Amino acid sequence: MATDQLSRTFAALADPTRREILQRLAGGEATVNELAEPFTVSLQAISKHLKVLEAAGLITRGRSAQQRPAMLRGRPLEDVAQWLERYREFWEGSFDGLDEHLRAIQQAGTEGADPDA
Repeated sequence: MATDQLSRTFAALADPTRREILQRLAGGEATVNELAEPFTVSLQAISKHLKVLEAAGLITRGRSAQQRPAMLRGRPLEDVAQWLERYREFWEGSFDGLDEHLRAIQQAGTEGADPDA
């Protein structure tokens, strides 16, 4: 996968409104009006967000009579997941180290406790 595609995907995902739109589209296709309902921004602003998502390949736009429903495309998100997977070993190692540290603290606290208290 080309780095610029991954960069476009991350740039599109950087905006919370676009992430909410994607979350909504995970439940099925929707029109601009339907997507705009929960937001306090204009239809033009939602349309701009959709253009960014479409340019990143995260959605496609269909044509149904006068409407252009948006649909989620999963491939770019799969590419992000694969990229993040490279760091799983690091995360797991960090969590394992934290577990060991917490066990050592608990053990030290247990050993230092006064049994007559």
